[in-house]
This record gives sequence, C-alpha cells and structure tokens, in this order.
Amino acid sequence: MELRPYQEEAKQSIFSQWEAGVLKTLLVLPTGCGKTIVFAKVTEECVRQGDRVLILAHRGELLEQAADKIHQSTGLGCATEKAEESCLGSWFRIVVGSVQSMMREKRLSQFPGDYFDTIIIDEAHHSISDSYQRVLSHFPDAKILGVTATPDRGDMKNLGQVFDSLAYEYTLPKAIRSGYLSPIKALTIPLKMDLTSVGVQGGDFKAGDIATALDPYLHQIADEMMKYCLDRKSVVFLPLVKTSQKFRDILNEKGFQAAEVNGESKDRVEILKAYEEGQYNVLCNSMLLTEGWDCPAVDCVIVLRPTKVRSLYSQMVGRGTRLAEGKTELLLLDFLWHTERHELCHPADLICTDKEVAAQMTKNMEEQAGCPVDIEEAERTAAEDVVAQREESLAKQLSEMKHRKRKLVDPLQFEMSIQAEDLSGYVPAFGWEMAPPSDKQKQTLEKLGIFPDEIDNAGKATKILERLEKRRQEGLTTPKQIRFLESRGFQHVGTWQFDTARKLIDRIAANGWRIPAGVNPQEYIGA
Repeated sequence: MELRPYQEEAKQSIFSQWEAGVLKTLLVLPTGCGKTIVFAKVTEECVRQGDRVLILAHRGELLEQAADKIHQSTGLGCATEKAEESCLGSWFRIVVGSVQSMMREKRLSQFPGDYFDTIIIDEAHHSISDSYQRVLSHFPDAKILGVTATPDRGDMKNLGQVFDSLAYEYTLPKAIRSGYLSPIKALTIPLKMDLTSVGVQGGDFKAGDIATALDPYLHQIADEMMKYCLDRKSVVFLPLVKTSQKFRDILNEKGFQAAEVNGESKDRVEILKAYEEGQYNVLCNSMLLTEGWDCPAVDCVIVLRPTKVRSLYSQMVGRGTRLAEGKTELLLLDFLWHTERHELCHPADLICTDKEVAAQMTKNMEEQAGCPVDIEEAERTAAEDVVAQREESLAKQLSEMKHRKRKLVDPLQFEMSIQAEDLSGYVPAFGWEMAPPSDKQKQTLEKLGIFPDEIDNAGKATKILERLEKRRQEGLTTPKQIRFLESRGFQHVGTWQFDTARKLIDRIAANGWRIPAGVNPQEYIGA
C-alpha cells in the first residue's frame, strides 16, 4: 500500500524524533487522513528493526481496525491482549492491547519492563488518563508514538505532560486543499438555545444538564433540519440516549427516515449497515459514533452535544469529512448556544490556530446566520479582520520599539517585520517549551541581534533561533539590519534580501549616516 506524500513525511518525522533521542512523540492527522495506515507502516518498520510493538487503544473496535489495517497494508499478523486473550507465548511481534486490560496489575506484572520496544497509542488524547500512564510507566524505555486527530496545538497543553514533541502535524485546511478531505460549509442556525444553567464535570458540560436544556428546542431543530437536510445523509450527535431516541421519533414524524444507535443496541450492526445502504437518511446517537466508525457518504453533521473539548468536537465533525462519490461538501450545522462561557467549540475551532481569529470567525458567522459559509473562506476573512485590528493597535507599539536607543531588535518587531504569524501566535505546549530560555539561548539571541528579555519560554527561543538560521541560509536580512533600517522609517525590512539591505546601509553610511537624496523610506521597496 503506497503512502500519500504527507503520510510518508509523517513516518520519516517520527523516526527522526526517535533517532534524535526524543522517545515520546506525537502525530496529528485530521480524521479521514489515514492515521491508522501511517502507524501500520511505522509498526512494520519497527518490526523490521527487531522491535516488539504494542498498539494501545481504549475500545475493541479500534483494536480490530488496527489489526485489520496492519494485515492489509503489511501482511503482518497481530496478537491480542484483552479480556481472556493474551499475547504471551505468541510468535507475533505486534500486539494490539486494550488499555483497560493492560492496566491491571496482575496482567502488567507478567510482562518484563523491556518486553515492548515501541508503544503506539491510538486516539492519544485519552493518554493523559491514569490507565494509560500506568501502562507506559511499566515500560519506561519504550519509544512512544501518540496518534490523534486533535485539530491544533491549543488542545495539546495537556498532551504536553505525556509527550515531548510533535513529530508531524497535517492540518485540516491542507487536507481539504490537497483534495484528501471534503470541503466544509458551516451553517449557523439562528436558533438561540440557553446553556447558562448547564454545569461542568470533568472539564466538559454535563450531558444530563445539556439534555434538559436542549429538550424544549428539539421540534424547532427538526424544523430547521427540514430546510437543509432532507436530501442529505446526516448524523446527529446528542447528549443522552433518551434524547437521541426522542429526537429520532420527532424526525420521523417530520418525514425523515431516522434511526438511532447506542451502546445497548443489539441490532447496532444491522442499523449501521442499513444507514450506509440508504434505508435511513438520518442517524441519531448519543456520542457512540465519535470514534471507530466510518461512513464516507455522510455529508451533514449536526452537533447537538455542545462541548468545550476540541478533540471531541473534531471527532464528531470528522464523521463527515471523508470523500465519497457524488459528495461535494460536508454541511455542518452550528447553533447559537447562549452561554456565559467562552470555551464552547464552534466550526472556527476546526481550522483556526489563533484564538482571536477563531473568535472573529465565530462572530462573523453568527452575523451571517442562515447562509452556508465555506470555513476556509470564513477563516481567511476573519484573519484579515484580525490582522487589520492588530496592525492598528501595534502601530504605536512598533513605532516606539523602532525608536528605542538599544541596538537589539524586540522579538515582536522582528516577527512583524518578517511577517511571521506562526511566531507571533506561538503558544508553548510541551514541558520543555514552557521552561525559561536557557542562558545559551539568550546569549545566542543577543549575539544575533534579538533582545532576549522579551522571550519568556524556551519553545519560543528555539523557534526564533531556527528561523534565524533558515533566514541566514536563504540570504535574508539580519535582525541588526532590520533594527537599523526600520529605525529610519523603512518598512518590512524582514522581507528583504541580505545584500539589498547591506548595499542600502553602505549608501547611508557613505552619505554621513543620512538618507540619500531621492530615497523615500516609506515607499522604498527593497525585496
């Protein structure tokens, strides 16, 4: 099975991290981009190198999928470690294991601490839990790969407690632009639902409270779905089984062919098959289908289980992002949840890495309620709005920086000059990134012309030093050139070539450190 270009890059990046001594690393791929095939190929290479590999997951379906994908793509078989099944005594080098079984002391104690050389965690956003940590700590020297569809680094603050690096991240916008995932159109429904009375438990909204708050609106929601979903294949996520069943009945009264599945459904396999074959056009569930179920033909997702957890929101929407014949886009229905809390996930959280841009995009979409909006276009518009606002507020700040007496460049001025939004919006996620910059980093930054006191974490210092080295290789301007020329009114010197800036500085020096006649700094183009 041939890997796609980004999948091959991901595989190489994972091994690069391990070879560099970073044993706990993370792979982030959007739902539908083949994370299982990537870790299957990683597993194959590990076995080729003589490793014994454990693949950990929290649900039986995920273990079965992993074993099937590994066999299909590599021809390798897997032993199983769950319930009554044990891998001990098996000649297979790969084991798929249930974390609930593996975590038990009696079971773990049967394995020497060096039994597994590599551990791969599927749906790694669960790995923070004690059950996973117990297993990982039993095999302290194993290489660890966590795989998740979490949409952005903002969600990784907790994962940074487990993993030491992000080996590779492929974003949803890249996947859509490259034609690997379906475009997403989000539709804000102008139906205001009050969540102010909903409590929080375990970091997210209480399902029971949501169900109570949602109940009075179910008929109105069904009416809205009649406007947009009658000719679509829809999946609805709801907070409780009884709410899911009630909504199924309401939809059927309205003329839909709706079905419902839950963890207790004895005919779940038959219902899912009937849905896939077109006997139903709406599938209601109480969070059962967030992981381990794929139906590429799904082209409408309705999230009636509001959440603060981005990974969960991403999983729900991900049920509709796969490509299918005749499918032009995924329609995502978003509702105007009224809440005093600002952490509620919206379509913007699927695509925005910047909180300000996400907030602006959500605001713009609410103002356009009732009109489907392509989320990439919405993100671009919001980013332009935010950049304009930022530039206005930063203008004075940058002006002051450019005229400071010191010879070093403020990091903010450097970032804005080279137009590096990834640096200005950087948020440390992993433990080492959050630590203060080292003395060596500060000395190097100062030597290269950056004022180090404005950088408060090692991750940001590393990113700037890496960017400075890349700019040196590409022959772009240095911080000292930026500082000198921008203090004299030249704009965005960070986008110029090193030689262009050097020649201009030589002309200014030869003119007694005055701007030569005929040169207007505000209009000068030095790129």
